[in-house]
Amino acid sequence: MKKRFLLSLICGVAISLCAVAPMNAQRDSAAAASIPQLPFHLVEDFFNYPANSIVGRVSGIAVGPKGNIIALNRGYHPVQEFTSEGSFVRSWGEGSGMFVGAHAVRFDPQGNLWYVDAADNIIYRFDSKGRTVGTLGTNPEPWTWLTHVIEHAVPGKAAFYQETDIGWSKDGSMFVSDGYGNSRVVKFDKDGNFVKAWGERGGQPGDFNTPHSLVVDNNDIIYVADRGNSRIQTFDTDGNRKAVWDLPTAPWALCLTNGPNQVLFVGSVGRVYKMDLTGKILGSFGRPGKMAGTIDSIHGIACPDEKAVYLANLYASRLDKWVAP
Repeated sequence: MKKRFLLSLICGVAISLCAVAPMNAQRDSAAAASIPQLPFHLVEDFFNYPANSIVGRVSGIAVGPKGNIIALNRGYHPVQEFTSEGSFVRSWGEGSGMFVGAHAVRFDPQGNLWYVDAADNIIYRFDSKGRTVGTLGTNPEPWTWLTHVIEHAVPGKAAFYQETDIGWSKDGSMFVSDGYGNSRVVKFDKDGNFVKAWGERGGQPGDFNTPHSLVVDNNDIIYVADRGNSRIQTFDTDGNRKAVWDLPTAPWALCLTNGPNQVLFVGSVGRVYKMDLTGKILGSFGRPGKMAGTIDSIHGIACPDEKAVYLANLYASRLDKWVAP
């Protein structure tokens, strides 16, 4: 158990270090100054969780099909649920060791909640009551590690190495950005069976340097936030590369709006960008900071429509809702 604890601790530190590194590599350019400013403003005191709650680094946020909001943080109350109006509903995960590497939460097209744990290399699927009903990935249990696991053996193709996000195509296939360690995308079928993987660490088209977020649009195009390379890459469901979009700053988090005419919101450090699905930047909003009204490193983002954006400010340990008229 002691070894298992140390492994989790090391993974947690690695995630933090990997998150900080891109901040020092933000690429300011003259093009950024010409991007239109979007008229978004902060909704003050929108999230009403209990007084004196200790919230850790906020790493994920998702809006369910009924409007409920799920927020993820690396603190004492890891998973928090709110109504569409921001009222606190419940929290869970207290005392569990499975939230050391809390990285992302997503709702699939059927409304099931999925949780990405980068330290344990596992993605969990929950039912409506918060019970675990499925997983992707695996990790060695303490007793197997000490008895019959070969420590430095090559892991299986379906094994993650600090994965970061998950998305779904229309046929139920699942796509995982994997992630801090492997720098690849992994495809599973609807039953969770490994299909294929593509990409490796590098800067060439098709390679990744920390694929940190992933979404799939209505036409089954996959968008990957290639954070360390300050770009977004798109692929079809077979892994064929379609486009590479260089950005003014590193993309940390992606979300797609609902409906037939989708747009992409990109969370970065101090800014949020709005893009169409051809790669054109339509505008941006925000200024850097850690206090209310500013934007920190956006580790998670949710955008049910073009007028409302929910932000997980990682280092500021803060949840935000921003709206446009």
